[in-house]
Amino acid sequence: VQLQAFGGGLVQPGGSLRLSCAASGDISGINNMGWHRRALGKQLEVVAIITTGGATVYADSVKGRFTISKDNAKNAIYLQMNNLNVEDTAVYYCKAPGPRWGQGTQVTVSS
Repeated sequence: VQLQAFGGGLVQPGGSLRLSCAASGDISGINNMGWHRRALGKQLEVVAIITTGGATVYADSVKGRFTISKDNAKNAIYLQMNNLNVEDTAVYYCKAPGPRWGQGTQVTVSS
């Protein structure tokens, strides 16, 4: 399956964005899909993971602000990001085990 991420952009601190990751095939059986990010000069980090059963895991830095979801009917996963801060500025990637990566989408939080 191929992944394509989109939805990034420029947002002010405290704002929201919703990232989408569209898959080219059926993702209903793919466990542990998720979102990762890489900030400039920093290592890639896991942001959020979702299992086939809908269980979720979040990085401590985004707990309570970000929500990952999955729509098997649309073969897509999403990342709702609320109360964004400048430390969330990064390139965000969706990922499936394999690994399979979508192209990154830039999120910039700035006033």
